[in-house]
Amino acid sequence: MLTIIVALGVAVVATGAGYFMRKYLAEKKIQDAESQAEHILEQARKEVQDKRREGELEAKDLLYRMRQDFERETKDRRAEISNMEKRLAQKEENIDRRLNLLEQKEKEIEGKHENVRKQEELIKAKDVQLHTLIAEEKERLQKISSLSAEEAKQILLSRLNEELTNEKALAIKRNEEDLRSASDKKAREIISLAIQRCAAEHTVETTVSVVTLPNDEMKGRVIGREGRNIRALEMATGVDVIIDDTPEAVTLSAFDTVRREIARLSLEKLISDGRIHPGRIEEIVEKTKKEMDEKIREEGERVAFEAGVNGLHPELIKLLGRLKYRTSFGQNAMQHSKEVSFLLGVMASEMGLDFKLGRRIGLLHDIGKAVDHQVEGTHAKLGADLARKYNESPEVVHAIEAHHEEAEPQSVYAVMAVAADAISAARPGARRETLETYIKRLEKLESIANAFKGIEKSFAIQAGREIRVIVQPEKITDAEAVNLSREIRKKIEEGMEYPGQIKVTVIRETRAIEYAK
Repeated sequence: MLTIIVALGVAVVATGAGYFMRKYLAEKKIQDAESQAEHILEQARKEVQDKRREGELEAKDLLYRMRQDFERETKDRRAEISNMEKRLAQKEENIDRRLNLLEQKEKEIEGKHENVRKQEELIKAKDVQLHTLIAEEKERLQKISSLSAEEAKQILLSRLNEELTNEKALAIKRNEEDLRSASDKKAREIISLAIQRCAAEHTVETTVSVVTLPNDEMKGRVIGREGRNIRALEMATGVDVIIDDTPEAVTLSAFDTVRREIARLSLEKLISDGRIHPGRIEEIVEKTKKEMDEKIREEGERVAFEAGVNGLHPELIKLLGRLKYRTSFGQNAMQHSKEVSFLLGVMASEMGLDFKLGRRIGLLHDIGKAVDHQVEGTHAKLGADLARKYNESPEVVHAIEAHHEEAEPQSVYAVMAVAADAISAARPGARRETLETYIKRLEKLESIANAFKGIEKSFAIQAGREIRVIVQPEKITDAEAVNLSREIRKKIEEGMEYPGQIKVTVIRETRAIEYAK
């Protein structure tokens, strides 16, 4: 029994101890869970704070980048506006210049109107004078009618004698001119020989170059975003890039042919490469400029070699190369210089002078044209200064300075330089303005002849040194044809300026036609 009671007591004690132990363990787990929950909450709070700080930093960084982008775009916009303002200023200057030209033309037109008015007054005065002369002739005829046939004949002969005296004076003058020209026969033969032995091609002056594109989509790439590429190309090369409706083509416009050639080559390289952006444009342009300098030097060496001129200063060789990209009235300056060099060499050989010196003078005579758009002064004076600077002989310097007679020619070489330069420039077709002037002179010569009554046709021949006039035989007699030739001659002398003399030939032809049946 006692054992049972003891066992029951032990069981009760064990049960109580287990209960209290479980309660203690449960409370401890609850405490541990609460502390762990607090720890997790604390870590969550720290992570939230860290995330907040990161978000704030990212927001500040984004704001800073946006501010930089805004400032960069604002700077680009300002630069673009500045460029547009410069272009507008240039356009305003061009408009002002055109307005000035229009005002000058208006003044010229007013002057021409004034000249026309004066000419009309002069014509009226001549009409009055003509009426007076007619009245005087009538009075003379009345007096003659009272004279005998012999006396009237003597008066007519005296008047004819006066006219013949004037004709004799003119004939004597022409004979003197013929004798003077005969004394220069040898010089003309030399010049003719030089012209026959020398010929050079001529090019047409232009201020634009056209670059062909593979397709029209390339135009957008050339223009670039908001026009950045085209502005970069214009600023780097100094030319105007014109993109219009012309299919698959871009036009480059500039008066400086060297800059225009650099722009053309650069644009072709960019199109071929495909990478077109401002940085690449500047890189390609700089590279092309260096290649262009080398090409100019090679061209100068080539033309000096072809002309047989040695020992030129390297700077003179570069200037000679630049002449390839310089034209005058449509005539290429390098080809012109080479042609003058050949002409002077032939002249010097025929006259027993220094052949090499003649060629050297001819090749360098227009060297000033390579810098005349950069330095103030005439190309003859600039060329002489350059030749003197680079140690050319006094004969070469003087001939260059005198080839346009700005200085008095003091040597045979200087006179030959004037002649050779004129021969090369005056050749028909060599220069556009010379050809136009030549055609206008022929047209004016024919219009003077056609203004007379009874003219069927007129032809200016022999390069304007002769005019042949065909008259209508039913309206003009043989005697009147003689007087007509004299009247045409007088009209040409009064209304035209021309070198030498012009032969007037009046042709009156009568045809008798029958048909045998």
